[in-house]
This record gives sequence, C-alpha cells and structure tokens, in this order.
Amino acid sequence: MSLIASGRTQTVTDIEAQTVLDEVRPARTAPHRRRGRGKFEPFTVVSYACVSIFAVFCLVPLWMIVAGSFTDESALAADGYSFWPAPFSLAAYQLLFSGQSLVSGYVASLFITIVGTALSLSCTASLAWVIARRLPRVSRPLTIFAYIPMLFTGGLVPLYLLVTQVLDLSNSWFSVILPIMLAPFLIFVAVSFFRQLPEEILDSARMDGAGELRIFFQIVIPLSKPILAVLGLFYAVTYWNEWFMALLFISDPDKFPLQLILQNLISNVTNAATLPGASAAQAAAPVYQLRFAMTVMTIAPILFAYPFAQRFFVKGLTLGATKG
Repeated sequence: MSLIASGRTQTVTDIEAQTVLDEVRPARTAPHRRRGRGKFEPFTVVSYACVSIFAVFCLVPLWMIVAGSFTDESALAADGYSFWPAPFSLAAYQLLFSGQSLVSGYVASLFITIVGTALSLSCTASLAWVIARRLPRVSRPLTIFAYIPMLFTGGLVPLYLLVTQVLDLSNSWFSVILPIMLAPFLIFVAVSFFRQLPEEILDSARMDGAGELRIFFQIVIPLSKPILAVLGLFYAVTYWNEWFMALLFISDPDKFPLQLILQNLISNVTNAATLPGASAAQAAAPVYQLRFAMTVMTIAPILFAYPFAQRFFVKGLTLGATKG
C-alpha cells in the first residue's frame, strides 16, 4: 500500500511539474516570437526601398505618357511633359478612331500575335525537347541548325526573295509570322529547362508503356507550364510590336497591322504639317499628342495581358536557380 501510495504521489507530482512547465514555456517564448515577427532586418528595409524607388521610376514616365495623350497640343508644344492633362483634349484619340483602319489594324495584330505565338510555342517546344533528349544522329544536327542563326543570317535580300518568290506569301499575314517564328535563344532556354525535368518520372512512364509522343504531351507539357508562359510572353510581345516585316511584305492597307498603321499615320501627319502650303488645320494637327496616344494604344494590350502570365513568368525565370 505504501508503495502504491508513493507511486501515485510521484505520478501526481510529475503531472503537476509538467503542467507548470507547459504554462511557463509559452510565457517565456511568446515575447521572443513577437519580437522576431515585428523586427525588420536592414536588408529587408533596403530591398523594399530600392524596389519602391525603381517602381516609381518605371511608373512616372508611363503616367506622363498617358497624361500627355490627353493634353492639348498647344500645351505640349509650349510646356512639354506634365503630370496632369491640362487643358484636357481628346483630339488624338478622335483622330485615331476616325476611320476603320484602326479596327482592321487591331484584327491583323491580334491574328499575327495569337497564331504566331501558338506556332512559335509548338515549334520551339518540340525542337527543344528533341535536342534535350540527346538522341543519336538527331539531336546534334538540330542543335547546329538552331545555333547557326545565332551567329549570322542570310541577309535581307535572300529573305525577301524566299518569302515573295519561293513561298509566295506577299500580302499575307504569314509573311510576318514565319520569318520570326523560331528564336534560337529561346530554343536553348527551353532546352535548359527540359534537361532539368526528373528522369524518374519519364522512366516510369516508359516502363508503363507510354510512347515518346504521349510522354511529351501528357507529362512534359504539363510540367513545363512556367517556361511555356515565359516563351509565350516573349513571342507575343515580339509579334505584337512587329511592323518591319509587314512593311516589307504587305502592300494591302486592309492587312496592315496596328503598329504599321500608326507609324504611317504619324508620318503622314508630321509631313503634312511641315509642308510649305499646309492649311491651318494641317499645321495644327496634334503631332505630339498623337505620338503619346499611339504609344498608349500599342502598349495597353500587353499591360492587360501580363498580369495573367505573371505567376508563371516569375516562376519560369527563377526555376533552376537553386538547383544542386
């Protein structure tokens, strides 16, 4: 009985001691945790400050362009840039939307951008995957084929003869798409990403009887969404801003992309205002305001499309940085 009683007493004492320790530990560690959460390191403060300053330097010029597109031409000619559109004017946008050319330009640019980006992604991903697999008698010739254009090209005259005489793509939107459909640098970026994919997943799929096409479309492509988003954004921006290829190969005004239409418009307005016999209306054309409005019209779709790809874009740029 005495042993049982002493055992019970010792058990109760141990339980009470553990309870006291449980009550004391949070009281001691809580202030330390609160201090750790509320404390800012100097590097963090400097980083936030630098990023904020950089954001201001990026946003202020963009805002001044938007404000300049709504500022009267006389104020722009006299005072230059300003933070606020005073006096307010919509003359440049009224001139841009006065005809149907802007609508047809948007249709052409959207077709070139969407179709071109889809074709470029398909060809880039397929070519990069074959190069990344290091297949005998296939990967090395394709690597050389992709690497040579990074060193030199055939020139403008052979390109013009190829597109117009051999391929017969004059006055076609594909004459803008095909010459820039493959970017050698982006091919090797995709190759570097594909080589980082875990071989265990691919080997297990082959053991289950999956072929190379099924592995590529059902395993590689879903795992490669970040890099595909990066490549797609680069290709989309390139196609959206392209106007030189359209100037070379397209002569039909109804098929001009948006950038070429705006370039011709600003050139015509500037030349008409500088002619010796120009009328008062032509001399007062909103040249400066039109340039700002043209910039806003061309960058607006990219600014609206970027937030949807930002998550994959940032992840694709940072993948592989911590490998090892």
